[in-house]
Amino acid sequence: MLRYYEEQGLLAPARGSGGQREYGMPDADRVTLVRTLFDAGLSSGTIARVLPCVDVPGPGTAEDAFATMSQERDRLREVMRSLGTAVDALERLMECNSEYRAALAAEGPARPAVTRDTITGT
Repeated sequence: MLRYYEEQGLLAPARGSGGQREYGMPDADRVTLVRTLFDAGLSSGTIARVLPCVDVPGPGTAEDAFATMSQERDRLREVMRSLGTAVDALERLMECNSEYRAALAAEGPARPAVTRDTITGT
């Protein structure tokens, strides 16, 4: 994980004389921040666009970070809307399946009718 963060430009640990990475408390704090941003649904590219606000505080970087986070919030809201639609469709399919299984049990070997309307809920 730490190498990935370094490859993505999200973490830049110091190097010892043998070239080994040396992590200090600021690096640990940075990893915590990066993990929080990942947990919020941001990609590594988006995180790289937000981090300058932390590294070089100022009105310009703060505005850029806010704009990026706002775009990501809107994107996540759209993903949530799509997921809600998918959950609704799955619930309709599950209801259809329950009715189908009940009909199978009641009718024996005959196949109950399943139509597009019963699946889509229209």
